[in-house]
Amino acid sequence: MQVYLSYAKPDKAFAKSLAAELTRRGLTVWSPEEEVLPGDNLHLRVGDALAKSKAMVVLVSPESMKSPHIRSEIEYALGSENYEGRLFPVEVRPSKETPWILRKLKVQNFTASQGVKKISESIAGALKQIA
Repeated sequence: MQVYLSYAKPDKAFAKSLAAELTRRGLTVWSPEEEVLPGDNLHLRVGDALAKSKAMVVLVSPESMKSPHIRSEIEYALGSENYEGRLFPVEVRPSKETPWILRKLKVQNFTASQGVKKISESIAGALKQIA
């Protein structure tokens, strides 16, 4: 199953660790920073990946919550049947800008302090139950 990983550049190290753990657990992780090459049409590549992915992990931080691109990706996931029950916010650093809907919906919320292995185990387990 392809998982779309949405994050801001300051969260890249955490994103890489989480992607490696999710991959180790049998998931395919698509990350714009890793998959989009210079000269690629960013919006086309992201749109294709969002359409093909079946789950989204969004790293929540002050920087990511200020990003219009990440907010658009979250909106896409919230409106798509592909992502129903498969949106996983991971709080890397607290943000006052977190959309209210991520707090109100019944989605699994994780914090970076739980550790990458535990988070990846929980996400992979949840996806196996849904799939």
